[in-house]
Amino acid sequence: MHGLRVWYVPEPVLVIWDDSLTQYNFGPSHPLNPVRLDLTIRLAKALGILDGDHVQLATPQLADDQLLTTVHTPQLVAAAKRARPDYRHGLGTGDNPVFDGMHEASATIASGSVQAALAVWQRNPAHAVNIAGGLHHAMPDMASGFCVYNDVALAIRALLDAGVERIGYVDVDVHHGDGVQAVFYDDPRVLTISLHQDPRTLFPGTGFPDEVGGPAAKGTAVNVAVPPGTADEGWLRAFHAVVPPLLRAWRPQVLVTQHGCDSHVEDPLASLALTVDGQRAAYAALHELAHELCDGRWVATGGGGYAIVDVVPRAWTHLLGLAAGTPVDPQSAVPESWRQHVAARFGGRHGPTRMTDGGSTAYVDWTHGADPADWLDRAVAATRAAVFPLHGLDP
Repeated sequence: MHGLRVWYVPEPVLVIWDDSLTQYNFGPSHPLNPVRLDLTIRLAKALGILDGDHVQLATPQLADDQLLTTVHTPQLVAAAKRARPDYRHGLGTGDNPVFDGMHEASATIASGSVQAALAVWQRNPAHAVNIAGGLHHAMPDMASGFCVYNDVALAIRALLDAGVERIGYVDVDVHHGDGVQAVFYDDPRVLTISLHQDPRTLFPGTGFPDEVGGPAAKGTAVNVAVPPGTADEGWLRAFHAVVPPLLRAWRPQVLVTQHGCDSHVEDPLASLALTVDGQRAAYAALHELAHELCDGRWVATGGGGYAIVDVVPRAWTHLLGLAAGTPVDPQSAVPESWRQHVAARFGGRHGPTRMTDGGSTAYVDWTHGADPADWLDRAVAATRAAVFPLHGLDP
């Protein structure tokens, strides 16, 4: 079993937030409901996480075309500005319906993640969070999977342009971080690690262990494809078997993370079985790795998450608390003022009562041996065999 050390000293943190971020809105029937962002910030405020001089709230500005085209083609940017169906660029589909102000909303989220990244590189402050970000599916020339512009890739590109030589990216969304991987697949300066549900069972159908990077960057793309039904113990076993050893070998100067919480057992779009407790444990581990390896430089974003009342606000409030160095005790009660707000907004629904699901974060460490008959262990072993030797590690 593994015990995790957590940092409990309040730390300076930049939180990218403005109510305008909820304008990234594909419509009332779309799963990516921006109310999840509003509910997260309300919960964090109700718990006092955003209080104190160590927390800096920053309003993002609109990213200009020069910034957006460091990753995206001018054609995609032009199509987003037109806000009309354009299937060549992934717009007007069921996943990415067009809406008024789509370019402006998308470019503002992108700007926020870039602002967060550049602040972290200067350690002003060392931690930054953009819960509206994490739109990891967008490709250079195409919107995809609810994502118009890839704010994460834009933030990483901005760090590279600022002189960062080694970046570690960890994606814990239930879906493969395909857009970020694609942008940096042949870039030897960026290590992308994605843990996700087996792509044979879930969008986008990529993220297999043998996707290890382009000819100039072998070993810099890492994919852990866990089986449907994986719960806290198995997921944390897979995480710790791959992420810490690779990051320690890589020695990144900045850690960028995507925290889609659609791995939760209640999420309607996927089939993993994590609790908020398992998700929180992974966030805490990434926080600690940022301190261990990157002088604290940590850029954290949101991502997927479609249980918009019961899961997303609690998961990302835990993320904000950890980033601020004021972690929320999982046994804490959810403030009644927040629950009353939820009830008023959702017709009497009150939401969860505690910041925990009662999940266990214990797991059996990989060093205790693997079971070749177990689907999860086979998946982890395949990833380690594919990439560990490329980093001088024993698989």
